[in-house]
Amino acid sequence: MLVAGGGVTGRAVLTALAEIGATATLCDDDPATRQQFADAGTATVDSATAVDHIADHALLVVSPGFPPTAPVPVAAAAAGVPVWGDIELAWRLDQAGRYGPPRRWLTVTGTNGKTTTTSMLHAMLVAAGRSSRLCGNIGDPVLDVLHEPAELLAVELSSFQLYWAPSLRPEAGVVLNIADDHLDWHGTFADYAAAKAGVLRGRVAMAGLDDPHAAALLSASTAPRRVGFRLGEPTAGELGVHDGMLVDRAFADDLPLAAVSSIAVPGPVGVLDALAAAALARSVDVPADAIAAALASFRVGRHRAERVAVVDQITYVDDSKATNPHAAEASLLAYPRVVWIAGGLLKGASVDETVARVASRLVGAVLIGRDRAMVAEALSRHAPDVPVVQVIAGEDVDMHATAESPVAYATKVAPSSDETIGARVMNAAVAAARELAGPGDTVLLAPAGASFDQFTGYADRGDAFAAAVRATP
Repeated sequence: MLVAGGGVTGRAVLTALAEIGATATLCDDDPATRQQFADAGTATVDSATAVDHIADHALLVVSPGFPPTAPVPVAAAAAGVPVWGDIELAWRLDQAGRYGPPRRWLTVTGTNGKTTTTSMLHAMLVAAGRSSRLCGNIGDPVLDVLHEPAELLAVELSSFQLYWAPSLRPEAGVVLNIADDHLDWHGTFADYAAAKAGVLRGRVAMAGLDDPHAAALLSASTAPRRVGFRLGEPTAGELGVHDGMLVDRAFADDLPLAAVSSIAVPGPVGVLDALAAAALARSVDVPADAIAAALASFRVGRHRAERVAVVDQITYVDDSKATNPHAAEASLLAYPRVVWIAGGLLKGASVDETVARVASRLVGAVLIGRDRAMVAEALSRHAPDVPVVQVIAGEDVDMHATAESPVAYATKVAPSSDETIGARVMNAAVAAARELAGPGDTVLLAPAGASFDQFTGYADRGDAFAAAVRATP
């Protein structure tokens, strides 16, 4: 068997295959990674060699980052070699009883809110005294937690993982929302949405009804039971909000679950995430008191609408995990007056609709990263009066927005052996945002793009933002 990718997922796959007695070869194009595995006794090849000898393998297990257009899976498909992801392998091993009685999988996907919803769900299960493991695209790979005793799995799944898991049939699955993201990987929005729909093939299919794309996927699902949730009053078969309470009218006639005011995640997105988690929990008979207790004690994870500090009556919020326009929009709508720090790698997504919908809340924007000009263009079309500062690394420009000239540029040009490019960019961005903000405003890092152009990941970007804020005089 061939395992493509030597990261965390690849390691979990190799371990699982070894446990069932399968002989596996690792494929990775990084010589250092191949050497590490070779030193541990694992056969290794690069992609070119794997393509040439693909027919020698009975199965290819790919890490989620490999798109279907990558040379190795393309060669495998052409040669008739099955291609699975780690979720497909985990599902098949679990259903075969390899680790004892099969677990009941509760799966979460969507463009925005996956991690928060899955974490809320796990907290609800634990509060009810149920044996649960948090895994998937959050925390540990599913393959690693299958060794641990558990009745239930709270599984966050990305579109990449779902694409490579055609056999998955969870106990219940939810699609939170669908918006442009990862189009560079999937090719089209339709293919991206189709991958997300993989969680709706089980016993109970769920989706956010306020999102037309998610609602359409639910309507098309052939699951034995379909449940929706919405911000407004729920009808029969739905969860929603009534008189300031989350209410279940899907698994009960009219059951209050928790107060909206108890939800720690700000704005409508927090209510929707809580409703989705509650719906999954109710599908496995978690009582209302456990749901209420879990939400009351739930705390927002790092870099997810995390309040960093309040300085001179300006609130600084780190939502670096908002790596697409849909997530950024949900974050922006939680605050009335915002200086928006945005930019990075847009991954083929458009920010025009987001900017149009949040324009009235913007008191300024500071743009960073490779695709900052695309955000600037959207702002010029839909929010022409909003002052904009672009932070341009490596160019000798040092200008700031003024009342007479709302669109200008700023940069941190001095090289430094003590600071990374990301730290220098973020220091300049926070300084510019501080000049644009006033008392009562929120400076919000919600980039709408990935971070790998200037940072090692969204956490590195968020940490740089927090460090810059805390260094504010």
